[in-house]
Amino acid sequence: MPGPMSNLDIMKEADAFPYPDKEPEAYKALTKTLYTLVWKDGQPLGYMLDSVVKQLLATPEEIRGPVTVDEAQHTVRAFELPTEAERTALVARLMQYWRENHAFDILRGWRDELWPVYVSNDEVLYSAERSGTGLLGIMRYGVHMTAYVKDETASHGIKILVAQRAANKSTYPSMLDNSVAGGLMTGEDPFECIIREADEEADLPETLMRERAKFTGMVTYIYITDERAGGEAGQIYPETQWVYDIELPADFAPTPKDGEVAGFYMWTVEEVQEKLAQGKFKPNCALILVDFFIRHKILTPENEPDYDEIVKRLHRKLPFPGPHQVGSSTV
Repeated sequence: MPGPMSNLDIMKEADAFPYPDKEPEAYKALTKTLYTLVWKDGQPLGYMLDSVVKQLLATPEEIRGPVTVDEAQHTVRAFELPTEAERTALVARLMQYWRENHAFDILRGWRDELWPVYVSNDEVLYSAERSGTGLLGIMRYGVHMTAYVKDETASHGIKILVAQRAANKSTYPSMLDNSVAGGLMTGEDPFECIIREADEEADLPETLMRERAKFTGMVTYIYITDERAGGEAGQIYPETQWVYDIELPADFAPTPKDGEVAGFYMWTVEEVQEKLAQGKFKPNCALILVDFFIRHKILTPENEPDYDEIVKRLHRKLPFPGPHQVGSSTV
């Protein structure tokens, strides 16, 4: 049995892409297996696995459009049509073709949600089916919220609302989650997204959310998938999350509503930390809780020897454009 995870272990599981300065050998070994998806001027958009590039080239050109691979630079240029709508339609055609031909297991989790690909900090280049974003290695955007109640009998004076994922979810079944979380679709405002997710997942009233939910900042990291994510392991997920807190009324009882949540628990800080150390949380949800503990002064430089590295990994500098580069609270 592996020992308990430290807070830094938790961060390294979520922010798993090697740092070139700290882990040069691991960085070199991994990047040798990846291609950078770039836009015409060389702007990086994502990290594609070698296997995906091979599948892209094997796809008929009338489906995928022109593709240029530079083996020396390990770059891929694709989807270079004149308008956003044309590019989005081309990516959709490719993803649908791959889905119909069972090219990738990850597409079995098809969501019919379009996620944005930015070419600058505020311009959407095209949109891609959510379940296929990892195949392109592009930025993924989401919202996460930690709900808590004041409780003077508990340590730190609070208890935290934890969700357990449904056993039939295609990704991370039965693992523990933040109170509410979800993906951000193209053109969706993050606060409106968290309000929608709070209603769907926990039956949290919109009036309560608008009155009490607070935007606390953004986190950025690069995750590498394993088998729990559904589909092919090793996909690169550069991610940005808009993070929210909400203090709930002490008597509020959340209710699973859309079938994605099996149930809720109201746990002390120590109970949450115990489950974190056991690896029971979905990795990026664990990261969000570490961020919560730092913001609420539960983790401090005095009691956490890896504090500085943890904070750095919560705000990783990413090579891809998008609203995360300007710290905006809207998309």
